[in-house]
Amino acid sequence: MVRRINKAAVIGSGIMGGGIAALLAAAGVEMLLLDIVPFDLKDEEKQDKKARNRIVTMGLEGAIKAKPPLFYSKDDAMRISTGNLEDDFDKLAECDWIIEVVVENLKIKQQLFARIDKVRKPDAIISSNTSGIPLKAMSEGLSAGFKEHFLGTHFFNPVRYMHLLEIIPGEATKKEVLDFVAEFGENRLGKGIVWAKDTPNFIGNRIGIHGIGATMKAMLEDGLTIPEVDAIFGAPLGRPKTAIFATSDLVGLDTMTHVMKNTYDLCADDEERDVFKLPDFLQAMIDKKLLGNKTKAGFYKKEIIDWKKIKKVINPATGEYETFDKVSFPCIDAAKKAKTLPEKLKVVLAGDDKAAKFAWKVLAASFIYAANRIPEISDTVVEIDNAMKWGYNFEFGPFESWDAVGVKESVEKMAKEGLKVPENVKKMLAKGATSFYKVEKGQKSFYDFASESYKPVKTSPKALVIANFKAENKVALSTPSCSLVDIGDGVYCLEFHSKMNAINKDMVDFMAKAGEYVSQNGVGMVIGNQAGGMPGAFSAGGDLAFMLGLAKAGKFDEIDSFIKTVHEGIMGVRYANFPAVAAPYGLTLGGGCEMCLTADRIVAHADLFMGLVEIGAGLVPGGCGMINLWRNFIMSKPDAAKVTDYGGFFLNAFMAVAQAKVSNSAAMARKSGFLKDSDRIVMNRDNLIGEAKKEVLKMVDDGYAPPLKTKIPVFGREAHGMVWAEMNNMKGGGYITPHMEFIAKKICVCMSGGDVPCGTLVSEEHLMKLEREAFVDLWKTENTQKMAENIMATGKPLFL
Repeated sequence: MVRRINKAAVIGSGIMGGGIAALLAAAGVEMLLLDIVPFDLKDEEKQDKKARNRIVTMGLEGAIKAKPPLFYSKDDAMRISTGNLEDDFDKLAECDWIIEVVVENLKIKQQLFARIDKVRKPDAIISSNTSGIPLKAMSEGLSAGFKEHFLGTHFFNPVRYMHLLEIIPGEATKKEVLDFVAEFGENRLGKGIVWAKDTPNFIGNRIGIHGIGATMKAMLEDGLTIPEVDAIFGAPLGRPKTAIFATSDLVGLDTMTHVMKNTYDLCADDEERDVFKLPDFLQAMIDKKLLGNKTKAGFYKKEIIDWKKIKKVINPATGEYETFDKVSFPCIDAAKKAKTLPEKLKVVLAGDDKAAKFAWKVLAASFIYAANRIPEISDTVVEIDNAMKWGYNFEFGPFESWDAVGVKESVEKMAKEGLKVPENVKKMLAKGATSFYKVEKGQKSFYDFASESYKPVKTSPKALVIANFKAENKVALSTPSCSLVDIGDGVYCLEFHSKMNAINKDMVDFMAKAGEYVSQNGVGMVIGNQAGGMPGAFSAGGDLAFMLGLAKAGKFDEIDSFIKTVHEGIMGVRYANFPAVAAPYGLTLGGGCEMCLTADRIVAHADLFMGLVEIGAGLVPGGCGMINLWRNFIMSKPDAAKVTDYGGFFLNAFMAVAQAKVSNSAAMARKSGFLKDSDRIVMNRDNLIGEAKKEVLKMVDDGYAPPLKTKIPVFGREAHGMVWAEMNNMKGGGYITPHMEFIAKKICVCMSGGDVPCGTLVSEEHLMKLEREAFVDLWKTENTQKMAENIMATGKPLFL
């Protein structure tokens, strides 16, 4: 039998249930979303279907309106039908997968599963999204058939964005069921699968909440402040910018403390059990309903004082909120200058200030705790590392961090300080293995404590890892900002690795060399990278600092010359004698967007925030973005069809640039014209480079030939009248500033082809000349220079 998920159900329509339903709907699954009938119905409402479905309706509406969006496209909501657990329960008999996401109460879950057992299809998969209640207890007394199809599927919130899906087998779960859910979760839902054991809070939350608890304990012992701790355990140590306490505010202190209490109650033999006991100040915050962002006050809160928004932090000693200054430590400042995370970690731990000592104290405790959890919660270091990277957005997991610090050296330091080094780590070192991971011949391996040997890290064949190729000396060409990496079968990857992967002069100069190399030595190119973060940055734009420096010095001829080089590089990719496939994800803005638009094809991750946003920096796009976006619009029709309404095409393309519109997903990028119908969307970012490579090879196999260089029909001067009139209306209503109007008109001239009749066929060179002139003219203005300076300093546009 071929198993398929044609229809699924989610029981529980809260933020987690709504998120899971939205994700499955995006994967093309027909969904049934159920919740309870409200307890407070009036007599006249008890037979009213709308009233009886009030809770589930509110849940779905909340998911649709959620920010950041839970749906890739709001159209996906059309796949979701709603109901309640009294009137619509029998509809569960139609479902291939039923996911329980109700309140964390064992008795309620047991009662629900007993009801499901009576109506489910014999082969239906049943799973619980519990964050820690044992599966054995939930399924007690249920049929053998139920237990064979029952497992834990623990998604992390927000479901769309967090990569982790923990799968927890039950005692009797069929292997076929587990394998199917793992494959479906990885390929259809885009998740990173971690196999967990049926232990309290599984892997991610057991390790993650221990880290939070240990950090708070150390903070109180050593007298550090909350802002000081967040300054240490943020980006410099490979953690999210929100660090420890701001992240906790985001998640919700009620959720965090629930997991802490659950671990304390259920893990009586845990050597670190006291770490999970709530500190008095935290319990006081819970009692006062200071739960984080959801109550607008947690560890941090914002107040309006003298019409200014002031951020305050709670003082654990007094329970009062106080203002605080920016925190600075010598070791953290030095770490910010280091290029790689291993370098940053070593710089911090080599320091002698209190931040360095605190970082070592907490990291050492986390290393020891993680090693002691094997084989209790996981059989391998890989599952623990992946859980922390995918569920907590760490750049490195604890064992990867331990490798970066140096296992042998750190164990010696632990022993000197009287810390109890885990026996499994001692044995590993005694065997001559000095790291948890190693890469040989492009294959990454991990040290397996059970067999006391290295074993290959299992990954999907689609999940190509650029770092592994680089470790095997597969770098063909390289500069400080980008590399050309041989990823096999004659395909090369043009990898960006500048700050935020912003396009700079180094990259522009490199493109021609990379193209020539691939032309002589390969069959095709993937334009992609695997930078970390959520959502990460494929490329966050262009290097404003370089051009601002030229503008300040009055070197406008050099700006013009640079943009000519950009155009040559961009068009060189388009007309190369080999296929080029872009693999964008996350932030794909400005120059990064333009690189994608010139490729033969795009294979995009579902979480794609794409747009031409240069107007926010006082500029027009300078890398043929307007040309290629207009080409996407005007060439999307069949050749046999004639355009009778250029305005209908033009206005949408123009507004996308003039309003700096950014897609909130790849699906929306396609609707906005940035992706073509021939471009693909991939749910799992791990597979992005592999899928892009596959696309290159398919194009080669199909007999690739570069596109013909043809002229492009434009709207011409008729666009000017339409846009000028709209600008006047907006200016009259106070909706647009003078300089923004000036830039918008430049965009209009560039995209419309200038002062030519409607329908005129113009060359790319003509459009590039208009773009270059507009770009240079804007840099000559004081207002554009001010706007560029402001966005570099604050990350926000300045409207002049």
